[in-house]
Amino acid sequence: MQPTSLSQPNLRTQLRALFVIARKDWKVFWRYPLNAVSNIFQPIIWITPVYFMGKAFSTNGQALGFQAYSGTGDYMSFILLGTILSNFILTVFWGMGYALKNDMDAGVLESNWLTPVSRLLMLVGRTLTSLLTTAITSMVMLVIAALLFGFHPTGNTLAAFLTAIPMLIGLYGFGFAFAALVLLMREANTLVDVSSFLVQGLSGTNFPVQSLPSWLIPVALALPLTYGMDAVRGWILKTNTILPLRVEIALLIVFMFFMLWFGSWIFYRVERQVRTLGTLGQH
Repeated sequence: MQPTSLSQPNLRTQLRALFVIARKDWKVFWRYPLNAVSNIFQPIIWITPVYFMGKAFSTNGQALGFQAYSGTGDYMSFILLGTILSNFILTVFWGMGYALKNDMDAGVLESNWLTPVSRLLMLVGRTLTSLLTTAITSMVMLVIAALLFGFHPTGNTLAAFLTAIPMLIGLYGFGFAFAALVLLMREANTLVDVSSFLVQGLSGTNFPVQSLPSWLIPVALALPLTYGMDAVRGWILKTNTILPLRVEIALLIVFMFFMLWFGSWIFYRVERQVRTLGTLGQH
């Protein structure tokens, strides 16, 4: 018997489901507006001690040690860019992994997945609102932080934005693989905290990866996000990049396609396994 259009919805129906999921999350987010206030001021609170520590270790206002590693003495602009990019990393990890855990706890994961909509599309839908709100709150945070600490972009902002696109898309591959891990472990908080902390730390969110111990540098260089952070800073702040910018951009594009394929493959294998074992809705 031929499958009906209901079992295989067309692209328009899939996109409509994507929009409905994102709209629902948008309404939930703004029902608690203090969420936005928290997302703006928490990063500023975290980096404030760094600002004063940097001042304390500067010589005549110049962070000479930092400049030797990165090629710029403007350590606050360096950290602010890393903070903004790390916000998007957290968005993908929390948006996918924690969304699955919430559905497990509410007992609606199995019923949601009975709908004829792509599982991966559902995961993407759960991050769209988060990406938009993260972009808004990050821009407001950057304006406030620039007034408090200073922010001095001297390079090509448009090129940096275009460079960040394949990195952010590739993050979805990470997110799909991470969601598969949540399905197996049926736990999200610790997984998100540990994995996001390791990824942010090793990719040089708040410091040049060249300053890591020699045995950790190869691990950092194996993470494609390292090159994304490095390339964006190279465009905006004209820092010394690890590799030539063209090479880093090429690596990001390869990473984008590879991670989307690999993350999808891992997710569908794990999903098939948990459905076979009957543990999909357990928590």
